[in-house]
Amino acid sequence: MKKFTAYLIFSIITFHSFAWGVTGHRASGWIANHYLNAKAKKKIKKLLNQESLAMVSTWMDEIRSDSTYNYTADWHWVTIQEGQTYEQSTKNVNGDVIMTIERIVKELKTHGLSTKEEREHIKMLVHLVGDIHQPLHVGCCDDQGGNKVKVKWFRNESNLHRVWDSDMIDDTRLSYTELAQWLGEPDALEVALLQKATVRDWANESMSYRKPVYTIGDGNLSYKYSYKNLSLVKERILKAGVRLAGILNEIYGK
Repeated sequence: MKKFTAYLIFSIITFHSFAWGVTGHRASGWIANHYLNAKAKKKIKKLLNQESLAMVSTWMDEIRSDSTYNYTADWHWVTIQEGQTYEQSTKNVNGDVIMTIERIVKELKTHGLSTKEEREHIKMLVHLVGDIHQPLHVGCCDDQGGNKVKVKWFRNESNLHRVWDSDMIDDTRLSYTELAQWLGEPDALEVALLQKATVRDWANESMSYRKPVYTIGDGNLSYKYSYKNLSLVKERILKAGVRLAGILNEIYGK
């Protein structure tokens, strides 16, 4: 009962925590589209009714207002305690971001879903690949992925999760296309290496950044914190887009 209550509390708090915000998610979707091969791009465009990966990337946050999709609330995150692997961790009975991405990919590869199911699976995949690359969506401890870590961002009340979701990104004043282009283009070898990593590798990467993420001093965050961490934000958004393209090419581009 205690475990269920903890999961429920986390779900309620993270209800308003949108990984990368609109700009970050759309930037990853834009990048993914750039790395799709022609066959995958054509099939996905048709499945999404001509909508772009960038524009559907926020769908999973938008449906939080629809009680029909309440069952997806816990799929945006996972908790892995320090010193544990995902395999050793206590699993959320409602699902988590790792098991959900792995399941969605497996189901898409069957090519046996209805058009509606397939379209929703793609929209979920675009979003969740972004989520798992945001370090605080692979949480630890009892701070609900940084939501309970109250900080000030340039003297305004915030929390650590929000700083990583949107505060640092929004302060760049870039559109999602400008942000995506600012991230640069890895060469073919780098792309291939990035796309070889597994979903659990992505989660382990996010876990590895806990020290810089939680180095917040007195909690009054501004230029110095952004200077030290914005490059990591950019790196994670870029990797999410490249890796999403790799999965979609594997499913639809052969």
